[in-house]
Amino acid sequence: MNDRVSNQGTAQTAEASPIVRLDRVNKHFGNLHVMKEIDLSVAQGEVVVIIGASGSGKSTLIRCVNGLEPFQSGRIEVDGKTLMPNGASGKSLQAVRTEVGMVFQQFNLFPHLSIRDNVTLAPRKVRGMTRQQAEVTADKLLERVGISDQADKYPTQLSGGQQQRVALARALAMEPRLMLFDEPTSALDPEMIGEVLDAMRELVNDGMTMMIVTHEMGFAREVADRVVFVHEGQIVEQGPPDRLFDQPQHERTQAFLSRVLKH
Repeated sequence: MNDRVSNQGTAQTAEASPIVRLDRVNKHFGNLHVMKEIDLSVAQGEVVVIIGASGSGKSTLIRCVNGLEPFQSGRIEVDGKTLMPNGASGKSLQAVRTEVGMVFQQFNLFPHLSIRDNVTLAPRKVRGMTRQQAEVTADKLLERVGISDQADKYPTQLSGGQQQRVALARALAMEPRLMLFDEPTSALDPEMIGEVLDAMRELVNDGMTMMIVTHEMGFAREVADRVVFVHEGQIVEQGPPDRLFDQPQHERTQAFLSRVLKH
């Protein structure tokens, strides 16, 4: 277990007020019930890693937190703003999106913009920063994620790992209170995964509140305050990483981990 987890542990989870709260959230895609009565809270400064098989609903869960997917019933609260069912959230939706950064499987960079311009675009358009302010912020963030020397290049000139670190810098440029990661390494070649995980570790060490969907079980064990196992749209089990990985209580969790930890 890493120092951050051992120092803060469950005491942090119990004492800090939730920055995210899902209350009996249900989500359907047509006749497919992909999220079933989901209850979940995330404390400020907590790192929650969500695991489960492909198609279990874990990516949908965090996309609902950012308002990228509407849900049909229940309630989601993010940093004091409430998202309501069926997209009826009004100004709360925009407020949530300005406070939440998200990094996807795909990098979604603008190919016609330089790396620096990709990072400065949202702060200038949404936060109202001047170009100079945004560029100072972008240069600091590109240095933070280890690619300051790539600022004047274009996305196609960078490796996949570098592009994903640009996507991370772009999300951080909005000064988010919460970071969401949807399998950020799944589109990368194996040798590029480590550099993205290293950049995420820096955020963990800085105390950023994070919800991470990942198949990287070693990384999950290392950085998580809490691991949540999702199966067929339900939270089956959750707990500290050492307990969940070493002594899973539910047979579904046991079966999943027996498959993924062999490889």
